[in-house]
This record gives sequence, C-alpha cells and structure tokens, in this order.
Amino acid sequence: MLQSMIPDRTTGTPLYLQLAEKLRKLIADGLIDQGKAVPSERLLSESIGTSRVTVRKAIDELVSEGLLERRHGSGTYVAKRIKQSGEALTGFTAEAKKRGEQASSVWFLRSIAFPTPDEAAILGVTITAPVARLGRVRLMGGEPLAIENAVLPQTFLPDIEAIGDSLYAALDRTHSRPVKGVQRLRAALASPTEAGLLSIPEGSAILRIERRTFLADGTAVELTRSAYRGDRYEFVTHLSDISGELDVDSPSSSSLGRATSGNKAIAAKLSTAVKRKKPS
Repeated sequence: MLQSMIPDRTTGTPLYLQLAEKLRKLIADGLIDQGKAVPSERLLSESIGTSRVTVRKAIDELVSEGLLERRHGSGTYVAKRIKQSGEALTGFTAEAKKRGEQASSVWFLRSIAFPTPDEAAILGVTITAPVARLGRVRLMGGEPLAIENAVLPQTFLPDIEAIGDSLYAALDRTHSRPVKGVQRLRAALASPTEAGLLSIPEGSAILRIERRTFLADGTAVELTRSAYRGDRYEFVTHLSDISGELDVDSPSSSSLGRATSGNKAIAAKLSTAVKRKKPS
C-alpha cells in the first residue's frame, strides 16, 4: 500500500497534493477503514521518499476536509462518518438510537411567536396564527453534530415545555406526527455563529437542510431548517432505474463514492480559500 503512494516528481503538481490525493483514494476505496490509524508521518516519509514537512502538509489537507482527525498523543485516524438515509421520515433521536448512540439537545430557543410571511405561506397559516419556534443544537454521544430551527403551528404543540429530545415523540402525543415530507439539501460554509455552536472552524463545510412535513391529508406540520456538519455526515439515497432499461453510462457505486470524495475536497478548498481572503 505504501508503495502506491510514491508521488510522481516529473509533474508540476506539488508533492503534498499528490500524496493527499493518494491518501484520499485509499480512504474512498475502503483500503483504510474509518476509525483506523493512518501510517505515521515518519513511516510515510521514509517509505515514499519525501520530507516529513510534505507528509504533514498532505495530512493537514485531509484534516481540513474532515477525512482525517488528529488525536493528541495517539496519532492520525480516518474520521468516522455518519451515513444518513435520505428516504425515511425519521428524526435525529430515532437515527441516534438505531446506531446505539444517545441523542441530546442544547436548547437556545423555545417560544411561541408569530410566523414570518414566508413561514406562514409554507405552513398554510395566517401571519397572526401563533407558531412554536424551536431552536437547538443536536448532539450524539455528547458531540455537537447539527443545529435545528423548527417552526410548527402551535395547535400541534400546545405545551412546548413538554418537548423532550424527540420532537416527533411530542407530536405523537398530540396525534399529529407527520407521515410524509419533502427535504432539500445544499452545501454551504459555516457562519461564525454556526461554527461556534458546532465546535468547528469558521468556514467549515456544512449541509443546509430544509424539511417540510405533512399529515396524511396534506396539512403542513413542520418547517425545519438545519445545519449539519459536513465532516461527519453523508446523506445516502438508493436509486433504481424506473424505465426498466439500464443506462450503460450510469456511474457505478464505486465511482459515485469517488465523486463524493472529490466534491468534499472541492468544498474544503473553497473553505480554505474563503479563510485566506479574510483580512488579518
């Protein structure tokens, strides 16, 4: 494995970027498992014939992307990622339970207010209809992973103080748990406030998610806008060919994995570029 990481000195590409790409591919191909240690800087340097400074810069690149994480006094490891289905209407608490983890919340907003015109239109209520406004940081195993800001008609949540870690459990108790929904995702960079709440560097890659859910009769129940850590989450959707004919030009699952890794690299470089442009 180490021999495959020897960089090509005849190209104009910096050695550390070549090494970072080779490490990135080994991780994407599953040759270094999540949670496993990568070879030490000294071992990599000696095996591929580069300086430790070059190795360190390559590792720094992947740490900034969230692919690797340094553990003080232990070494550098492939970061564990949470694969989340994009097909099931479940909440954060239920997903944590499926993984054998404990979900918790740090509340920063829990109030009754009036909706904005945009919120009123999405929820199908008037601008004078009271809504529950809920804001919290979601943690799994004590680690902050997401920020959720939810708005719901108050009729579905008459007692907002009774909401525990699971919003959907509270909706169950009022017989108003949603049964269908629409979810939109887009890539973004963490604002200073988001970075502070999630304990990540400002400008880190995040996933912005807007979820709208409904009762069986189409009544809107929930509008939630969230920010998930891009270094810890992958949203996975399973696809099938509904035409009955296989498109020979369709990417395989392995190429999709490589494309995802490449996109993360682009996002990380964008994050780095943004940081470099900031005045000192």
